[in-house]
Amino acid sequence: MAATTSSSISTSVYQPKIFSSFSSPKVTERKASNFEFKQLKIFKPTIFRNFNKEEEMNNSSDDEHDEGEIYLNDNDIIGELNVDEEDLPDVGDDNEAEYDVDEIDDSIHLFTGHKGELYTVASNPTDALLVATGGGDDKGFLWKIGQGDWAQELPERKDSVNSLTFSFDGQLLASGGLDGLIQVWDVSSGSLKCTLEGPGGGIEWVRWHPKGHVVLAGSEDSTIWMWNADKGTYLNMFSGHGGSVTCGDFTPDGKTICTGSEDASLRIWNPKSGENLHVVRGHPYHTEGLTCLTITSDSTLAITGSKDNSVHVVNITTGKVVTSLLAHTDSIECIGLAQSFQWAATGSMDHRLIIWDLQHSSVRLTCEHEDGVTCLAWLGSSSRVATGCMDGRVRVWDSLSGDCIRTFSGHSEGIQSITVSANGEFLVSVSLDGTARVFQLD
Repeated sequence: MAATTSSSISTSVYQPKIFSSFSSPKVTERKASNFEFKQLKIFKPTIFRNFNKEEEMNNSSDDEHDEGEIYLNDNDIIGELNVDEEDLPDVGDDNEAEYDVDEIDDSIHLFTGHKGELYTVASNPTDALLVATGGGDDKGFLWKIGQGDWAQELPERKDSVNSLTFSFDGQLLASGGLDGLIQVWDVSSGSLKCTLEGPGGGIEWVRWHPKGHVVLAGSEDSTIWMWNADKGTYLNMFSGHGGSVTCGDFTPDGKTICTGSEDASLRIWNPKSGENLHVVRGHPYHTEGLTCLTITSDSTLAITGSKDNSVHVVNITTGKVVTSLLAHTDSIECIGLAQSFQWAATGSMDHRLIIWDLQHSSVRLTCEHEDGVTCLAWLGSSSRVATGCMDGRVRVWDSLSGDCIRTFSGHSEGIQSITVSANGEFLVSVSLDGTARVFQLD
């Protein structure tokens, strides 16, 4: 339960290969080994010929019966290009060459500092250009949109970085990993402020108190921990779940904590006393592990998603299930609430985004995808919601009409997380392909 602190540990400045462009989309070819990109060039000719018209006519008159044939001598050939057969394009049944060209890359900035799959991304609430990313290479990075010559590497950990979040004032960054540790970084100096210890298993998620430098984290060992990040001290530990604590957060007023677990229960806690106020489980609640949750802005309702394909709305004060939202046919992966409407959005591995009318507990509309929906983000106070999908694309939907307004391509593998910049101009996505991409929002 101890915390180690340091005020003098500085991160090194790392300059990875980053390609920034605020121009039109480019057609690119991927080199899977190192994630570099290059323009695709196709070389068709193998022989360059210079015909002597008079000689050609003479040859034709001697062999008039061979119409359409052209005879070449050594003087006609001005150069040869040797081509490996493997480099030649395949020819289909229609005898037309088929060239393998990757999709258009719509991103305006590509970050390639990581050397493995990426799992998490966070945008700073006070600096619209500052982004943090983490993944399976056991590293985290701080970098800025449009500044391809600068990135700061957070020292390597013992296991994957799977949760990153900035404090409400943007001053601190908390990094959670499967090594069971929370690292807190001072954003302005880039120094490690403290390392928070306690959990006996990997960290599933990390959240900040909405009004202070208090860190909350859920662990694979079925516990939840809370620390004071300014002092690097332990505040409380919450136990009671019977499985990994897969999701959780403070209520927006900071007075309550809600956590969901693999044990198919939601627990509601008093953060000061550690008292377990309510346990929500059994019929009519979830029958399988919880995967995600969100809390309404007035701190009264918790909305949870599960592997059992269902979504439930719980009254935080009473601990009672208010309503059940049943329409998905596969695991719920993400939930988000609209700022200006009484609507919730849910994404599922059934390839669908569903917009729910919470006032009437009904489906408002359904948006079909090509693959599972892993993450989502409402775009400010607008009616638009962005989704990240296992097909590697980011889509922007109009929740009023159900129309797909924009599709952003570029990733070659499933998207794991997305975030929207504080000014609403940029969307950043991270993928299993090992890259982070920035897309310009309208």
